[in-house]
Amino acid sequence: MLKWKKLGQIFNPCTSQPRPWMQEYAQCPTAFILNENTVRVFIASRPKPDSDLKYVSYPGYVDLDRHDLSKVVAIAESPLLALGGSGAFDEFGIMPSSFIETGNSIHAYYTGWTRMSSVPYTLAIGLATSTDGGSSFAKLGQGPVLGLSLKEAYFVTGPSVLKVGDAWYMWYLSGKKWLFAEGKHEPVYQVALAISSDGINWQHDGQPVVPRLSEDECQDIFSPFFMNGKWHAVFAWRHPSTTGGAYRMGYASSTDLKTWIRDDAQAGISTSDSGWDAQMICYPNIKEIDGRIFMFYCGNSFGKEGFGVAELISEDEQ
Repeated sequence: MLKWKKLGQIFNPCTSQPRPWMQEYAQCPTAFILNENTVRVFIASRPKPDSDLKYVSYPGYVDLDRHDLSKVVAIAESPLLALGGSGAFDEFGIMPSSFIETGNSIHAYYTGWTRMSSVPYTLAIGLATSTDGGSSFAKLGQGPVLGLSLKEAYFVTGPSVLKVGDAWYMWYLSGKKWLFAEGKHEPVYQVALAISSDGINWQHDGQPVVPRLSEDECQDIFSPFFMNGKWHAVFAWRHPSTTGGAYRMGYASSTDLKTWIRDDAQAGISTSDSGWDAQMICYPNIKEIDGRIFMFYCGNSFGKEGFGVAELISEDEQ
């Protein structure tokens, strides 16, 4: 099994409140090696809710010392991208979760969300690009690169992209239905796979790729990495209810990136006995940095209290 050593909570916007638009949440922490001294962790953050208790979500970043990931060296002054206009798929929120270098540019894949009437929101996947090494990004267009379709009627979200050779793979979360439980609507979603030859046009059908533990299990961002001759992936999962909906970490392995064998006992990380990640653990992002493998992740309240880091210290023979 995998074994992770938690390095602690790194950034908590609830206590530091560094920017007016960065008062709560640091969701989907996604690490990117910016230069020889800096690891940039892209996040989705929020100001305080409005008078109707409704949120918006902005994309930003926290820069860490590449040689000591516990040290924050810079924080974004302004949001990385502007929210979409009235009626756009990303009118109320942009949550980045995957950054891929290709040629002289960087592709940033993100979840855009907008509010609904009968249910709280709908989600789609957008793309922005950078030609200045990740300092600034511009949206590819006003619409999503992955959105609602004949076989995916509710939402798509949480993109995790890899480019292997000439092929592009995107693991994303496909909305299956909405439930109404304990006085609120809860979505049900599972990991699915999209494939592309250019990173822009994607073939997808919403078919789940990770076995589920229950009919209404919700699966979180899927983060694959290659080690010791095969592909591994960590993801979080939960049951959709307000009382039993705390995320826990899952694990799957593959030899071809398409067929995955699930065995959560191999994940090697769980909630802590107390503190910022004692209630849940979610939004994993795996990144190799200078020959070491790290997991950036969120804890309690779906990342309201920021993110932390764990380091992979061993893999037992399975």
